[in-house]
Amino acid sequence: MTQPPAPPALNMRTSTALITGASSGIGESLARQLAAHGAHLILVARTEDRLHALAAELGARYRVQVHVLPADLNRPGAAAELHAAVQARGLNVDILVNNAGLGGYGEFSTQPSDEIDRMIAVNISALTGLTRAFLPDMLARGRGRVLNVASTAAFQPGPLMAVYYATKAYVLSFSEAVAEEVAGSGVSVTALCPGPVQTGFQAVSRLGESDLLNGPARLVILSADEVARQGVRGLLVGQRVVVAGRLNRVQTLLPRLLPRAVVTRLIGRVQARRTR
Repeated sequence: MTQPPAPPALNMRTSTALITGASSGIGESLARQLAAHGAHLILVARTEDRLHALAAELGARYRVQVHVLPADLNRPGAAAELHAAVQARGLNVDILVNNAGLGGYGEFSTQPSDEIDRMIAVNISALTGLTRAFLPDMLARGRGRVLNVASTAAFQPGPLMAVYYATKAYVLSFSEAVAEEVAGSGVSVTALCPGPVQTGFQAVSRLGESDLLNGPARLVILSADEVARQGVRGLLVGQRVVVAGRLNRVQTLLPRLLPRAVVTRLIGRVQARRTR
């Protein structure tokens, strides 16, 4: 099967990128990378003070316009409210980066229900709603990019992080499907699939309770800056799936090489609670 043609290049100096979860980690690194390419920014996260500090820094360093829109994507209707806020400012979004995401560690049967609900709301509902809100405008203009941050977790089930892995499988499947729907329109959709990244996500998700980052996975940990660099490169050329890191790309082949039950058992053992 031939690869779909690459979408026309964006003029980054006249493009505006909206980035969710932009206050830290991969989101902050993506904001820095896109600003370095000359794109104007709309920074979205709950931590308003951090967003304003980042906006001032990037605006001064790269001479780009940076807007701050604090938002809690866990709230019902958050995607529609954010789209309305962008329209109210008279802004067009040429690059949508759905980076905001939540995780949680532990057995599903004991995981707090409100934690599960927030994970689904942010990782799935907000991402879907924002893509639905901004994609038609891109299609009408005949240009645009969507970058959805998934994970190497998307490629197999994940015992002890069952909901998180499942939400990322949704992001990957959704992104690939919509990418095919808009092929040839001048708009592209990219799923960025990093493996473990040393950010604050691990602490928030309670991964310190797991052997995940102390076992084999430590060999494939990338910096947030390196993940962002690979993601932006793939986004700009319209690549549909970007698995950051060579060893991570090998890992995603495991479900094709081994029985699915074996892969699931292996992931469960890797993520088992620390006993020391």
